Amino acid sequence: MTRGLHADYGAEFETRDGRTVVAHYGRPERTHLAVRNGVGVIEMDYGVVVVEGADAVDFVDNTVSNRVPAADGEGCYALLLDPQGGIETDCYVYSADERLLCFTPAERATPLAEDWSDKVFIQDVSVRDATDEFAVFGVHGPSATETVATLLAGASVPETPLTFVRGSLAGTGVTVVATDEQTGETGYEVVCAADDAEDVLDALLTRGTPTTPVGHRTWNTLTLEAGTPRFDTELVGRVPNVAGVRNALDFDKGCYVGQEVVSRVENQGRPSERLVGLTLDTVPDAGATVVAGGDDVGAVTRGATSPSLDRPVALAYVDSGTLEDGPDLAVSVDSETVDVTVTALPFVEGSGRSARLPRYSD
Repeated sequence: MTRGLHADYGAEFETRDGRTVVAHYGRPERTHLAVRNGVGVIEMDYGVVVVEGADAVDFVDNTVSNRVPAADGEGCYALLLDPQGGIETDCYVYSADERLLCFTPAERATPLAEDWSDKVFIQDVSVRDATDEFAVFGVHGPSATETVATLLAGASVPETPLTFVRGSLAGTGVTVVATDEQTGETGYEVVCAADDAEDVLDALLTRGTPTTPVGHRTWNTLTLEAGTPRFDTELVGRVPNVAGVRNALDFDKGCYVGQEVVSRVENQGRPSERLVGLTLDTVPDAGATVVAGGDDVGAVTRGATSPSLDRPVALAYVDSGTLEDGPDLAVSVDSETVDVTVTALPFVEGSGRSARLPRYSD
């Protein structure tokens, strides 16, 4: 990562699974509001797996839950599942000339590359972990399009989510992706070679429209307000229909690991539990029990004080039958019971709308 330049802006760092990321730049709640009202730039914490060869598209398409595009410049959001239908990782898959670039949670890149390499038999496919070759910067906020358009040369900003264009920024080659708006704001990702990362970040922060550097604590509150399920808190181990991430599923494509479970849950019409938004008076810990009438009916995945609403909000998985009965719900916080209200997602409306907002078939 471009640690030196981040430090110049007052970054505080933290370690995640052996990787250094920016936690915040001091007062993350102020940074949060700056994104909601303007534009912010964050260095994303992705792993990158490159799949090449004549059979690359078919190979990956047979593995993931969504249809992998073959046309250059297009991408999709997809999941890899275990045989029980649980999510092992999520990823963005982009078709770039004669190769696929798979952007995953950083800790998943190496095991994914190793697993796919072990599964290549007679196909014309090669797989490698290319995380160290790339840097990715997210540009999010109602002024994001103006910011990127001002700086990008040689192309117009992409309009369709998960499509990309190639151009130059700060004199270096970049790829600009239109995101699926995880923050609930208009968003782009600027991808460059790792060696060019500092120049690209400097340009995003100092040239064109004023921008604010953003850390991962702000990313957490932005995505929470937007109702976006994240891999490490809401998705890992979950059946995708239960998580409501229907944008990651193609119900008409061929067989992939876990598809039978996904189809069975879909045919049931109502999953056993749903991911919902909660508002309350105290921030609950992840894992806090949701109760109704003295019974445990769910658990919180994450919570925080919403800078936009100035009150605590949370995401939680709750029993679907309980939600239909409309009971009084509460959450256990510090050995006390705190009343909660089930609240429609997103908590905050922005300039965009997260494609991952939980949706259910019924």
